[in-house]
Amino acid sequence: MTKLLQQKPLLQLRNIKKYYPIKGGILQRVQGHVKAVENVTVDVYEGETLGVVGESGCGKSTFGRTVLGLESLTEGSINFKGQEIGGLPHRKLKALKKEMQMIFQDPFASLNPKQCIGQAIEEAFIIHTNLPHNERKEIVIQLLQEVGLKPEHYDRYPHEFSGGQRQRIGIARAIALNPSLVVCDEAVSALDVSVQAQVIKLLKDIQNKHNLTYMFISHDLGVVRHISDRVLVMYLGNTVELAPVEQLFDNPLHPYTKALLSAIPRPVPGAKRERIRLQGEMPNPANPPKGCAFHTRCPIATDRCKEARPEWREVENNHFVACHEV
Repeated sequence: MTKLLQQKPLLQLRNIKKYYPIKGGILQRVQGHVKAVENVTVDVYEGETLGVVGESGCGKSTFGRTVLGLESLTEGSINFKGQEIGGLPHRKLKALKKEMQMIFQDPFASLNPKQCIGQAIEEAFIIHTNLPHNERKEIVIQLLQEVGLKPEHYDRYPHEFSGGQRQRIGIARAIALNPSLVVCDEAVSALDVSVQAQVIKLLKDIQNKHNLTYMFISHDLGVVRHISDRVLVMYLGNTVELAPVEQLFDNPLHPYTKALLSAIPRPVPGAKRERIRLQGEMPNPANPPKGCAFHTRCPIATDRCKEARPEWREVENNHFVACHEV
């Protein structure tokens, strides 16, 4: 992990913001904004897996989609391989699409039911290359075998596969053009536990083989701990903590991170962990609280937390946190 952090970052994100306008009235004027992602700053290093965790609605999926250009950037800087891509129009982003791919949460909804899977994977080569059909088909068959499927699956349709097999198809499609960065958006959350383990092993094997960099978005902390090198914790669109995975799980500093980790079942029978139960619901991102976004549910909040936004700072080696009380 230390060697990775000494390299030049593959992806540099600075003050990333994604707002959705709220329109109303007869003229449909903008009356406010849903602040889905707010001031996210992080570097992603080549060959690492950055886990992104948080409750549902914390903005982690929107963050991943914004990084890939699937959602327009409201404000901030996205630097990929030394090139500033934040705010680039769609047609200029096309050349970079080969380098940045995504594995979606729902392996069925992300596939066209009227298209055989061979065609679905081959589509990337039609858009980005000039390869003839026979060469495209040969590469697709190799990809299917790499993800644990068979050549005869080329002509089958999505409904003929199980959820785990469909996710393998999604992985094959994501790695087809030899990308550098793959965003995995809840890539195993829709799968059975036994199938999750198989897909995670496949993701790690492919990462080692192709030197891929993953941004692994998930609400399952057990999966995140198993696959990640570092973990970024988000709350209400804000980053609250970032650390190497073992450091974060062994010594969480932010009260929100502590609450998340306290909910993980203990693997040892009879072992107890003090459960931290957060009071209330996550605030509305259209009207976030002043000061620290977490102060309305934080058990150690002070008056300062209600007034001033905490600074994102490094409190230990490679361990960042945004909290006045740490």
